[in-house]
Parts: sequence; structure tokens; C-alpha cells
Amino acid sequence: MATQFRNPDAVLDVNERPSTGKWIGLSIQHMFAMFGSTVLVPILVGLNPGIALFSSGVGTLMYLLITKGKIPAYMGSSFSFIVPMLALMKTTGYPGIAQGTMAVGAVYLIVSILVSLIGSDWIDKALPPIVVGPIVMVIGLSLAGTAAKQATINAHGNYDLKFFAVALLTLLITIGFNMYLKGFMSLVPILLGIIAGYIIAVLFGIVDFQPVMDAPWFKVPDFQVPFVTYKPGLYWGAILSMAPIAFVTMTEHMGHIMVLNKLTKRNFFKDPGLHRTLAGDGTASIIAAFVGGPPVTSYGENIGVLAITKVHSVWVLGGAAFFAMIFGFIGKLSALIQSIPAPVIGGISFLLFGVIASSGLRVLIDKQVDFDKKRNLMIGSSILVIGIGNAYLQLGQYQFSGLAIATVLGVVLNLVLPDKAKSELELEAQQNAKA
Repeated sequence: MATQFRNPDAVLDVNERPSTGKWIGLSIQHMFAMFGSTVLVPILVGLNPGIALFSSGVGTLMYLLITKGKIPAYMGSSFSFIVPMLALMKTTGYPGIAQGTMAVGAVYLIVSILVSLIGSDWIDKALPPIVVGPIVMVIGLSLAGTAAKQATINAHGNYDLKFFAVALLTLLITIGFNMYLKGFMSLVPILLGIIAGYIIAVLFGIVDFQPVMDAPWFKVPDFQVPFVTYKPGLYWGAILSMAPIAFVTMTEHMGHIMVLNKLTKRNFFKDPGLHRTLAGDGTASIIAAFVGGPPVTSYGENIGVLAITKVHSVWVLGGAAFFAMIFGFIGKLSALIQSIPAPVIGGISFLLFGVIASSGLRVLIDKQVDFDKKRNLMIGSSILVIGIGNAYLQLGQYQFSGLAIATVLGVVLNLVLPDKAKSELELEAQQNAKA
């Protein structure tokens, strides 16, 4: 009987469960990591942040169930749909957003069925290391601007030296925690870094406690349930504006799975299968639509936590989902977390996003990708600049991110370019002739 694989680099591997005390701390750390972005999307659009928290938790648990507890991923609010959601809020209101979100989930489910029928062997051919490595780097580095903005720009849109000081101190302290702490404390450096950064932000006078004081202890989120709180209609505009973007987030989600494959030394495209991970993501969005949340997708922030702590346990991600659901109902706790200033999140993000980018670099090193070959140089260079620069494609009201464009271009170039350039073949022939 074959023994189950265990990643020797992991502190806690995918299916290993920590003790109760460690479990709580590790899960709360993941909740803090995703919190800022998950509540930011509904705040920008005009939805209820408590619902977004709750739906992200339920969606994550459903994702873990569908993927048979084999993939440590967290589902949070997706930024890709902000533009169409803002437009829909001014016309149809949430009912249109809900229908668009359901359409997004349906696209994922349809694609997952197609993948289950034709298999996923094509992935290895379409996504070799020269494509995967740069894409993973882009996932981390394309977020660098967001982290930098959080770390330097205040609520009035002006550069703030205090913000930058708080961000840098948060970063340096978190690095120190990573390097010098031992035992359980070495597993929660991100959580400790956020707490330390929060205290520093308080000392710098950039934390507003008034929303925390005003918030009730218990508050039921303003759920939006079809046929209960509103009468759903047929909104073709919402469907046509949101459904195509599912193909964009799908490529980003596959990029996240590539990173997780690297971190956990597994191939989730084969086990539990790409069809399951797509189905899990799509189902999470459909669940969000039925309670009043935005579309969801896998989160780079949480992958960064996995990379830094080497704790890959799905039990920890499930715990984070549970706490997110609970926090959606505890008004003061939600308000306290929402009061974490942007520079604290920015300082932490410097590290989280950088670790993701470094994982992509490690793919290239481990696979010994030869950049003396013109083919590899052309593919890697194109992916990096288009993705990091976010050279997005705007077609009418549809916008495809630089990451999506870079991914598609990388796959196409890998499939059509010859193994060697003509000049390389000519040089090789000359060398052989001399020999």
C-alpha cells in the first residue's frame, strides 16, 4: 500500500490538523490577511462588508468540500468585477449584480464540465516552467503598486510620510518576527506583524476608533436574498457585462493554483483536478449571489501567508472561513478589523506579494530554464512586462487585465514558437561543421 505523500518543506502539510490553540491563531492570521481586500470591494461598490465576509467564509468552505479538502485556498471578493458592479448599482441595484454574479459562477461550472470531459493533460503542454514562472512572478509583482499606494497615500489622496513610516516599520517588524521567533510564534508572524503595525499606527495617530465605538456588538448583515428581500428579474445587461470577465478571473485562478502546486509540491490540476477547482470557485460565487455578496475568487494574500509560514493545512483555511462568517455578525470586531489603517496592510503586502513573486523566480531556477535560448527570453520578457505593467485590453465595457493578456500571450507563444531560432540553428550548424 502506497504511503501518502508529505511535503518535507511544510511545517503543517495540506491534510494535517494543528492543535486547537495553534489552529485558532493560524486561522485568524489568514482572516486578517484577506480581510482588507475582501471588505474593500463591497465598500467601493456600495455593498454590505459583513455580507462579503460571510459569503467569503461560506464560499471557502464549499470550495474545500468540492475540492475534497486537497487545496488550501481562500475565496474572497474579486476586484475584477468592480467596474461593471459600479455601473449596475446605478441602474439595476444589487438584483442585477446578483444575476451577473450567478452568470459568472455558471461560466465556471460550464468550463469545469468541459475540462472533466476532455481532461487536463493539455495543461502541462500549455503551461511549462517558462510560462508558469513569469506568470507567478506577475501575480505578485502586479500587486506591488497596490501595496505601495496603501503604504504612501492617505484618504485625501495625498502622499503621507507618516503612512510610509508605519508601513516600513510594519514590514521590518514582520521580517524580524519571521527571522527570530521560534515555536508557535514563528508560525504567526503575519498576525503579529499586523498587531504590531496597528499599535504603531495608533501611536502615529492614524487610527480612527469612532466607528468601533459606534458599532453594536451584534449586527446581522443586510442579506439580499432573491424572492425574500427583492424580486429578481432578467437583466441581460448584467449577464453580458459580468459573465465574460469570468474567463479573466479563471486565468488568474489557474495562476494561483500554479503557485500552490509549487508551494505544496503537488499537482492540483490532476488531483483533485482542474474541473473541481473551477467548480469550487464558481459555486462560491453563486453562493455569494444568493446572500448579497460580490463574485469571489482565490486570494494571493493568503497564498503569501502559506509561503511565509509553510503551514499549508486546509484545516487552517477552513478555520479562517469559519471566523470570517462569525465576524460578519460581530459588529465591533468587524469595525475593529476595518479600522486597521491602509499603511499597515501595505507594509504586510510588501512581504506577501514579494514572496509570491519570488516563488515564480524559484520555478525558473529549480527547472533550470535557459535564458540564453531566444525562445525562453522572448516568452518570459513578454509575460513580465505586459503583466507587471498591466497592459490591459479594453473592448467596449469589457476590460481584460494585464495578467490575463500576459497569460494568454505566454501560452500562445509557447505553442507556436520553434524550439530554436533560425540564428541559433545556423550557429549550431557552423559549430558542428568546425567540429
